[in-house]
Amino acid sequence: MSAVAIIIVSYNTREHLKNCVHSLHNPAPDVTHKIVIVDNGSVDGSADTVRARWPDVTVIDAKRNVGYASANNLGIRHTQEELILLLNSDTIVPPGALDALVRRLRDLPDVAAVGPGLHDGLGRPELSFGRMIGPVNELIQKGKGIALAHKLPVLGTRVLTALTRPGYHDWVSGACLLVRRADAERVGLLDERFFLYGEDVDFCAALRATGRRIFFAPEIQIVHHRGQSGAAKPEQTRAAYRRSHLTFYEKHHPAWTPLLRLYLKLLGRLPK
Repeated sequence: MSAVAIIIVSYNTREHLKNCVHSLHNPAPDVTHKIVIVDNGSVDGSADTVRARWPDVTVIDAKRNVGYASANNLGIRHTQEELILLLNSDTIVPPGALDALVRRLRDLPDVAAVGPGLHDGLGRPELSFGRMIGPVNELIQKGKGIALAHKLPVLGTRVLTALTRPGYHDWVSGACLLVRRADAERVGLLDERFFLYGEDVDFCAALRATGRRIFFAPEIQIVHHRGQSGAAKPEQTRAAYRRSHLTFYEKHHPAWTPLLRLYLKLLGRLPK
């Protein structure tokens, strides 16, 4: 049996998916691994392209778009490996990155999951960790994101500095997240009430609730071309985000949910 199951959820991202899978083959990681693509009912030929080009890759056809959490769980249940890498289809894994991520996790016995540093194709870093989402922390996180994107003096520099420091955080991004199977199964895998967005923060919260820790390893770098699955249907993607946002608050901050609903209603953004 391989050491790592690499689970990639695909939804109409054929070209990015091809680049992602290519990066996992040229060169292949030293650690033994199995690549599983879960296709969420793509109509762009994603699944057939992978089957034809990489026969060693397992492709699971979900038949329809079951959502990110459900699709990941399909892939996880199809595998038995000790470690599970949740990997977005719009990522590129540089040579040695997966091996380094595995070493990092194995060196930290108290850690359930580890996430690398993420940056886009131009080398711009992504704010891919943070404190548990809540009314205050969410505003702080958005402020940090704005400061980073616009390179604001002082605050932008602080955020950039934080992105170079390894350490423990409440969550790391699900775009590339390596987790121990034992820990993932202990919490019942990802919560399938989350269709798109928020599932990674919720998953990390569940892992921490068992006494385990989450680690950010910025010295390991992954390329992430963000938002590709939702690019073709932006309004549907925004609606899915809002539904997941409400689901997150209903689960973790129920007292705040009516205010969030009212806020979205006043903006005309309350999802059906």
